[in-house]
Amino acid sequence: MKPIQVTDKVFMVAGANLTDYRDGAVYLIDLGEPVLIDSGSGFGFNKTVQNIEYLGFNPYDIAAIILTHCHLDHVGGAHLFKQRFSTGLIMHELDARIVERADQRLTAAFCFDVEFQPFAIDEKLSGEESIIMINDHKIVCAHTPGHTPGSISVYIDLNGERILFAQDIGAPLLKEFDCDPKAWVKSIDYMFYLNPDILCDGHSGIFKSKEQVREYLQYCIGKQLEMGYL
Repeated sequence: MKPIQVTDKVFMVAGANLTDYRDGAVYLIDLGEPVLIDSGSGFGFNKTVQNIEYLGFNPYDIAAIILTHCHLDHVGGAHLFKQRFSTGLIMHELDARIVERADQRLTAAFCFDVEFQPFAIDEKLSGEESIIMINDHKIVCAHTPGHTPGSISVYIDLNGERILFAQDIGAPLLKEFDCDPKAWVKSIDYMFYLNPDILCDGHSGIFKSKEQVREYLQYCIGKQLEMGYL
């Protein structure tokens, strides 16, 4: 499968149905220079690079990879981009610690039957909100813990639309990953407050209207209640 166009500036370049079944979704934002949201697991790295090139981008021009949280299916390919293309990696400091010490449990590496290898994060975010400027475009990284301690949700306003990258917001709040249900509720409330036009998720796909986004967020709450996590 080829990359999926979300808007004229946003594309999905990796994911379970695009590159490798172990990959969380990877999104490319065209801001004059490409910016990636997450890196995939690493298993689909070569196909991800091919998809970036298929869209006409040079992987050496990637301005940064913003890593939304520490789980292997979202960060496992980051070191490969860094090694091959010298790509800078950005992550919240709380999850950066998990990656840099190669915590096999909290990275969920054991779920993929691999040994997580540590790698350095170039820019560590802190606090509730950080702003990254790329060619006069403002990318907002909001600390939205719950799924992991340092989970971030990323949003950008482009052409009159607010696009929110909320990777794994619907994932079960499992105790073995030290999920925090109370923090998760506050984080999802914040996403309602943002009122995005488009929501891009790490596994559940793309929701392309305010109504669809709100329905999906309500669905996530309902599933957590149904499974007994809230």
